[in-house]
Amino acid sequence: MSAPKHSVSVAGIIVNQDGRVLLTQRRDNDNWEPPGGVLELNETMEEGLRREVLEETRLHVSVDQLTGVYKNMARGIVAVVFRCTPRAGSLSPTDEVKRLNWATLDEAALMVPPVYFVRVRDAFSGRARFRAHDGVTIFPSS
Repeated sequence: MSAPKHSVSVAGIIVNQDGRVLLTQRRDNDNWEPPGGVLELNETMEEGLRREVLEETRLHVSVDQLTGVYKNMARGIVAVVFRCTPRAGSLSPTDEVKRLNWATLDEAALMVPPVYFVRVRDAFSGRARFRAHDGVTIFPSS
């Protein structure tokens, strides 16, 4: 029997001094999401997150706190999400991202698919959350 395979991704809920969240519109599917991506084998979570954010937004960030761990049960992807603060750089579209937007929580709720918006909302809850979903719907906590 072989061991199950999982992919680990990281995402950053980047919050500016006005309390707005940075969202990226992906080129591959047009979805608005927090920036992030797959963690490489030789990276810590913080290193991978800083790399992904820089690649997608051109921003340097500080990684402030873990806000949630989310498992896509259908695809075997575990996403580790952190709240971040922008430090330097200038926002710019990239090969992966066609638009960027600083959004209020109310705006983000309308822009981001619900399974990703819960990650944004959880980053403002004050404690880390652990959730499972099927790629569309968050499962009730047990």
